[in-house]
Amino acid sequence: MPHAADWFAPATPDAPPRVWVIAELGVNHDGSVERAVALVAAAREAGADAVKVQRFEPGRLLSNQALLAGYQAGRASDARDLLRPLVLELEAMREVRMAAARAGLAFVVTPFSLGDVAELAELGVDAVKLASPDAVNLPLLRAAAGLGVPMIVSTGTCELDELAPAAAMLGAHGPGGCLLQCVSAYPTPDAAAALGGITALADRFGLPAGYSDHTTSTLTGGLAVAAGAVVLEKHLTHDRTAPGPDHAVSLEPADFAAYVEHVRRAVAMLGPRGKRMLDIERDVQHVSRQSLCAVRDLPAGHTLDRTDLTVKRPGVGIPAAALDATLGRRLARAVKANDLLRPTDLAE
Repeated sequence: MPHAADWFAPATPDAPPRVWVIAELGVNHDGSVERAVALVAAAREAGADAVKVQRFEPGRLLSNQALLAGYQAGRASDARDLLRPLVLELEAMREVRMAAARAGLAFVVTPFSLGDVAELAELGVDAVKLASPDAVNLPLLRAAAGLGVPMIVSTGTCELDELAPAAAMLGAHGPGGCLLQCVSAYPTPDAAAALGGITALADRFGLPAGYSDHTTSTLTGGLAVAAGAVVLEKHLTHDRTAPGPDHAVSLEPADFAAYVEHVRRAVAMLGPRGKRMLDIERDVQHVSRQSLCAVRDLPAGHTLDRTDLTVKRPGVGIPAAALDATLGRRLARAVKANDLLRPTDLAE
């Protein structure tokens, strides 16, 4: 399991970012611990770094006035009926946690109520993730921070200014914190993916930023990496056509593996966040840069003026950029027409 600080390490001038891919199992286990464990195995096979499940109890979460979101409508008569079959009990979550440990994956859990956080303290988690609606839920944020593990907060439905309290809390959180750009639409159309929010979060709050991906594309993760994401969350399912609120916005194992592959390739192509010449460029630099070159035969002792010189390839003589500094210098030896000018050709 990585050290907490490694979760949110941005690219530096010397190293590319370490991007973490969280396979969000969510409620795609359909309340079955066996299916949850199978999804853990699928996540490992696909190359994920972590799995995430959700801890909730409908009685703790929902008031008498609880509503269904538009994408949930038609799946149940009310919110309790929708959630009750999807609960993963605490003992079942222990089995999922052990399966994740055997697979070498980090185990992340989203709590939705204060009572859930207390259970996670007993369960033991590698990181805690708060869902977008709770980015402004200060009591839950404070309780989750008390777990003393890396903390991730999604930001869907939030205006930038609303996130200041959560960002301040994450900035002071010893084990590290990260904000995830998120669009809370299921699925999110490509035109609404809003990947630019990743940079906005990082620039505004000076925190690591990532992306909670509700698109159905296998390419979005790689694009998010290019936009600066260091943590990605993507739903994984056994069957996109299965009944349930999240299956349709998830990826099946083969597509999830392609998603992870695009992410890893994007990290490799992004490289360090610096600008320098790479070793693989040296040959081209040597051949194609230009140097000062004599326009005509020039005798020893000649004082160089602008009419004496042009610039030509390769870049093995006095660099073209040094033209102004070379004018007015005397030649120590004769130089033939079309020969490059070398530093040793100039008198001291």
